[in-house]
Amino acid sequence: MNKADLKKIIVSQKEEKQPIEYIERDLTGQDLASQDPFIRIIAGIRRCGKSTLMEHIRQQRKENDYVINFDDNRLTRFTASDFEKLFEAFHELYEPQKTWYFDEIQIIDGWEKFVRRLHNEGHKIFITGSNATMLSMELGSSLTGRYIQTALFPFSFYEYLKLKNIPFHTTSIYSGKETTNIRKAFSDYLIRGGFPEYLITENSNFLKTLYENIVFRDVVVRYNIRNTKAVLEMVHFLVSNISREISYNTLKNILNISNAASVKEYIGYFENSYLLFTLNKFDFSRKKQIANPKKIYVIDTGLANAVSFQFSENFGRQLENLVYIELRRRNKEIFFHRGKFECDFLCMERGKVIEAIQVTRSVDDASVLKREINGLTEAMNMHGLSEGKIITDDEEGELQQNNMVIKIMPAWKWLLTRNHQA
Repeated sequence: MNKADLKKIIVSQKEEKQPIEYIERDLTGQDLASQDPFIRIIAGIRRCGKSTLMEHIRQQRKENDYVINFDDNRLTRFTASDFEKLFEAFHELYEPQKTWYFDEIQIIDGWEKFVRRLHNEGHKIFITGSNATMLSMELGSSLTGRYIQTALFPFSFYEYLKLKNIPFHTTSIYSGKETTNIRKAFSDYLIRGGFPEYLITENSNFLKTLYENIVFRDVVVRYNIRNTKAVLEMVHFLVSNISREISYNTLKNILNISNAASVKEYIGYFENSYLLFTLNKFDFSRKKQIANPKKIYVIDTGLANAVSFQFSENFGRQLENLVYIELRRRNKEIFFHRGKFECDFLCMERGKVIEAIQVTRSVDDASVLKREINGLTEAMNMHGLSEGKIITDDEEGELQQNNMVIKIMPAWKWLLTRNHQA
């Protein structure tokens, strides 16, 4: 590309920026705007608020002119060899600065060499990206020890309440009116999800369009997939069967895909785009963890509801998916337990399981309560835990079971715990 065209794009992108409605993100303990020397990476699915967060950081800093979004059709011919011209273009347009802001830079092959050079010369760099592998490969090979990565998800329930201006606090005591308002908001959040633009605009086509962009642009086109029909059927099947166990061989047979290796590869592409996540069954053997069936979760319940007729009908699976994403948001290392019984989530820290969690709509039914307790206590016994948790729609209490404490807690209250403990 020539420098004159780059200048036009830089200026026009800056002019196109609109004043942002910023909701403070739930990033406890992470000061992204600090003066530390690290490259700051903000990674996550498309439209979860990465660019808005970076724009908020940019507006807080004195040096804020060197900003460019590579997810722009005018930059389709941009290659790594054009970075030097980009560097010159910024310096010719604006006063010399030591701070850079790059949106979706992983689109450009070889970007890490330019960023490493800037960093070596003492520049501060902020980057957003929406492909896990494309970021991690370059970061691991060229920028080890030079960056801090922050995972950004769609809005948490905490952020959702702030967006909707619904009063709440983070203690365990709520008035009747507060509880009613928060419960109503939680029901809406579970159905609509947390994508900021969708919540603000209420555009009914937003989530379906986003889903299609991820499937086609981030997976089919990016990985040059020829068997498009199989990939479309697979991702729709997975989004419609959230929180259920799957095996690559079973999917191969159901979807008539040639081999299990292809299924694994396709799922990996969707994980890279942050649309889907796989959860391993806990095993002390890493080899067995990899070989065992997985459970599948989706980034956002609202997105799943928009593209799957089946998913919205199963409240329990929505609730489990919501808890899984919140655990990820809290940077937990998670597994599921399956022995004679099942426990939904095991949270591990420093090589040791520290918490067991069950998720169910209600424990009002005696048979359901027994099932949840059996799975929970089996997991607790295996890992030497004295306390476990059952997260429900709206029930609360505490049980004693063979010297173990089982706390029952409504999901809306658990989601608002601000100490970020599971």
